Amino acid sequence: MRHIDDTERRSRLAIRHALHPAHRLADPVAATRAMTVLHATEPSTVHLAVHARTEGVAPDAVDHALYEDRSLVKQLAMRRTLFVFPRDLLPAALGSASARTAAEQRRVIARDVEKYAVADDGAAWRDAAASAVLAHLATSGPLPAREIREQVPEMAGRFTTDLDKKYGGTFQIGPRVLTMLGAEGRIVRAHNAGHWRIGRPTWTLMESWLGERPTPLPADDGYAAIVRRWLATFGPGTVEDVQWWLGSTKAAARAALAAVGAVEVSLDGGQVGWVLPEDEAPVAAPEPWAALLPTLDPTTMGWKGRSFYLDPDDTPYLFDTNGNAGNTAWWDGRIVGAWVQDDDGVVKVVLHRDVSTVARSALDAEAARLTAWLDGVRISNVYSSLVMKQGRLP
Repeated sequence: MRHIDDTERRSRLAIRHALHPAHRLADPVAATRAMTVLHATEPSTVHLAVHARTEGVAPDAVDHALYEDRSLVKQLAMRRTLFVFPRDLLPAALGSASARTAAEQRRVIARDVEKYAVADDGAAWRDAAASAVLAHLATSGPLPAREIREQVPEMAGRFTTDLDKKYGGTFQIGPRVLTMLGAEGRIVRAHNAGHWRIGRPTWTLMESWLGERPTPLPADDGYAAIVRRWLATFGPGTVEDVQWWLGSTKAAARAALAAVGAVEVSLDGGQVGWVLPEDEAPVAAPEPWAALLPTLDPTTMGWKGRSFYLDPDDTPYLFDTNGNAGNTAWWDGRIVGAWVQDDDGVVKVVLHRDVSTVARSALDAEAARLTAWLDGVRISNVYSSLVMKQGRLP
């Protein structure tokens, strides 16, 4: 059995994730394909993740791919998380990870409509609201969620819960219907009504946005198609990595690995990993490299088992309590700290690990590159790590 040690895993990461300067890519679509998908929970992550993997690609080029060419599409999928997909991967997601998410949303909406006395029949309320939204969007064109709720009476309804907790309060139930329809691929996030660093999506019918409604693949085929791309990006990975990333059952993860003919390899620490059958050749280490990655970057969030690039003792400082990664600073395949901005938008590296003078110089050069690219734009983060919070500059 071929052995792929942690050093080679970091080399694969550097090259395939286009983080090494010699392997940067030409455009947003190429950067997204390299990563299979991009995380989009925080809107700025998409643009910052593209910047980290390209040279000379401005934020408006990312917007163009998302909202004009529509070669990239935002879709709720794995782990009920919002991602940016290359358009051709949508059928696989819609039949597998998105369908799983949609089914759960359908169940929860019906349950909560009855639980909080919005209506006596939760399933009937949900279906009537969904049908009304689709009918309205068919004639209205793209609308923000608030306007949909105001213009579609069937969306009316609110509930109050967990007032003794910080996440409690009174909430509209209508936005959940949009989430469900989005997961089903019936509607899609269209133009963003705000700056690229802020998420203010409008919603429209999928067929209106793309000119067609993609036909979902059968679930098994969909998972297999996604896992094939995941292995090309992240392989080797364990079954647990695949299951976690997909948000699927272990049986679905194993079936997808079998369907693509994945090959077992041994990993450091006695683990068993998997690669594509054509991907067993050794990968040589590139020259040392530095990178500054955004909150929830797909590289940082690519595996459940992260010890080959992250010291486990550093996790509480670089991830929040729910496992969401903040901004990270990388040196030669390992996370060594984070990055923050001052009031003028200047990027500074905040180290959590000692590094060499060469490494510090390379990280500072990346900070200068990112500062120039941001051009005064300041990024706010929902998911800020302890290092980011303590590193805030005066």
